[in-house]
Amino acid sequence: MAVAVQPRIRQTSTHEPGCSSVSGLRSRPRILYYWPVFERLFTHPSWAYRTGSFAFASAWPIGLLIISILVGAALIAWSLWRRRALGWSLLLPVGLLQTVLLAAVLVLLWRPVLNVERVRDRENELAIAVDASASMAYGDSGRSRLQDVAAALQNDTLQRLEKTFAVRLFGFAQTTTPLDSLDAMPPPGRQTRIGDALTQVLQSAGSAPLAGVILFSDGAENGDTLSEERLAQIASYGVPVHTVGIGPERVLDDLELERVEVASSAPAGSTIDAQITIRHNGAQQARLRVYDRDNLVAARDVKLRPEAASTQLALDLPAGQAGTHELRFVLDPLDGERNTVNNSRTRVVNVPATRRSILYVEGEPRWEYKFLRRAIDHDRALRVASIVRTTTNKHYRQGVNSPDELVDGFPSDAAELFGYEAVIIGSYEAAALRAEQHRLLKEFVDKRGGTVLMLAGRYGLSAGGWQNAALAQTLPVQLTGRQPAQFVQRPGQAQLTIYGAESPIPRLDVDAKRNLERWKNLPPLADYQSLGRLKPGAIVLLEANGEQGRSPLLVWQHYGRGATYVLATASTLRWQMRMPSEDRSHETFWRQLMHAISSTAPSRVTVNGERTVYEDERVVKVEAEVRDERFEPISDATVELQVAPERDAAFSQIMQPSGQGDGRYSATLDAASTGLYRIEMNARSGNKEVGSAVTHVLRNDGVAEHFATYQHRDLLERIATVTGGRYWPLSELDGLAGAIPYSKAGIVERQTLDLWNLPIVFLLLLALKLGEWLLRLRWGRL
Repeated sequence: MAVAVQPRIRQTSTHEPGCSSVSGLRSRPRILYYWPVFERLFTHPSWAYRTGSFAFASAWPIGLLIISILVGAALIAWSLWRRRALGWSLLLPVGLLQTVLLAAVLVLLWRPVLNVERVRDRENELAIAVDASASMAYGDSGRSRLQDVAAALQNDTLQRLEKTFAVRLFGFAQTTTPLDSLDAMPPPGRQTRIGDALTQVLQSAGSAPLAGVILFSDGAENGDTLSEERLAQIASYGVPVHTVGIGPERVLDDLELERVEVASSAPAGSTIDAQITIRHNGAQQARLRVYDRDNLVAARDVKLRPEAASTQLALDLPAGQAGTHELRFVLDPLDGERNTVNNSRTRVVNVPATRRSILYVEGEPRWEYKFLRRAIDHDRALRVASIVRTTTNKHYRQGVNSPDELVDGFPSDAAELFGYEAVIIGSYEAAALRAEQHRLLKEFVDKRGGTVLMLAGRYGLSAGGWQNAALAQTLPVQLTGRQPAQFVQRPGQAQLTIYGAESPIPRLDVDAKRNLERWKNLPPLADYQSLGRLKPGAIVLLEANGEQGRSPLLVWQHYGRGATYVLATASTLRWQMRMPSEDRSHETFWRQLMHAISSTAPSRVTVNGERTVYEDERVVKVEAEVRDERFEPISDATVELQVAPERDAAFSQIMQPSGQGDGRYSATLDAASTGLYRIEMNARSGNKEVGSAVTHVLRNDGVAEHFATYQHRDLLERIATVTGGRYWPLSELDGLAGAIPYSKAGIVERQTLDLWNLPIVFLLLLALKLGEWLLRLRWGRL
């Protein structure tokens, strides 16, 4: 018997008045799926038991039921005690069966019921959203994933749902479209925007009660529409989203360039560090090639890890000459590989023609200075302007652009100092600078975003009193007080740390094992300076292994917008003097270190796309930053973009300020055509030209949906969990059709279902009495 009470829309967990609640069944972890045999025995659907709560409809107290059972059990025990001469091995089974039968009959007298909440038939809507993106066109056995969904729904599932709900169909990819039938599914789309689809489906319900949403998808979201904020917004509608996973969780016999990360810009002649992840299944080796447009620049055989789903590797690439470089990373396809689009990715690297400037200050002429300058003399991307103190009041300048540059020694003006990207301080005591210069040096790191490299020496670091300077706050080590034997001649072997092995700075060979071997074979250093305690953010790249153990040699950390480095030796020249003339270890190390400290400093005027490659997305977001010579933000500038598409006419667009007074501006471009876009930004403040900058972005179509074509079960489960729904495999769609009426969304009614008249109850009573009779018949003594 089912007793319907007042319908409602809000979800509650109360019971019918007069019912004594015993226990809730909502926390049962296992799911009872739709099963006709189950309903023949238990009368009601399995999901009624899964979501309902057990109670007694009788007004009699539960305490009386417990006392009655105990009294009945005592009477049975007393009657058996009188016949104890027959033996307890015979009496105990019969007594147990009699007690259970008595308890079952008494429980039935108390009228057990099941309180459930179920949607009212034909008074609620149910939305079915089917992923129609291009990844759903993949499949096995000659049938696509989309065809599998249509077949599963048309196999009486849709008819069962339509008996309870007014079903509304939607197809989605980059947009969401209402459907009259499954035959009206749109052609494969170029993007999967699950967040937009769910939001539109939920908003389209309007005032109609929506009992739930069924989402059929492989979960290959590539439109950036499922942030935590968007998920919270979807969950706020209070409508459960039941997700149905489509496709395999691992694609067999497939290689995919899952991730390729490179810097968006690099100095000319430098080395680009590419971080690559290859997803694989069914392959043990792959061949990776890198092209700069049509020119092959690198190739490597990659040994894949069979125990893992992906393999990561680092690749060093030449930045080349100034200009725009389209780096194309390509994996050779496997035999019989069906999807080869995901074997290739393109990245854009801007190599500016301008040289980066480094200020190098030395307190005394020394060999380290000579060999450092010699190492980078022929690097056209770097300019080192140096000051060497030759006598107390005399300095020797080298590498300056004009007679006025550094004519008064170390800069005393922010505009002059901030014109450099990095500063190197060698054997130079802190007392040689005034307090204002110390303040500017700290602001150079914190505010300007530059990098300071400090070298060891007789007057360097703590030996030069730098522990008391303002710059000490930015350093990666806590410099100790000045000590007489702080910088001494003592041998030490430079060794890579685990961080150094991954960093491009001390990379003397692209192969990790050969790189480690080359560092082991370098001549020992003649000196190294003791540093203080490392700060929490410090990263040690090199250590000096000497008689007193290991000591940090090359260490760095971020600070503010910039960074600071400490190299605790003045004898790297040994890597040149004591090695064969053809060995380039010394030059390679210093060039890579110089590029590292100078390449991260931002220019006064910058412009960048949100990313360098836009795949199947025509909305390009551009951000710019405008600062004056002292790197103060300019928030009232007129900032204009000149956009030159590869295949369309050029156009201009004004950028809008952020409104935060931080000198940041943004614009959104409509990149309708594919190809390379040249974006030039010009900034003016009043009648004054502030500066300009150039960047490039690449637009591709027909690419995104061919990556990550496996089923993203974690994402689908996350959507279901956040919204109060469940995740289902496509093979268990029958279970979903039986569960949705009990999802407690939309207009629901509370039902009280009797349990005393279930077929399984009468079968249980019959089994108990039959069991007792069979025992008596077998033993013939009771």
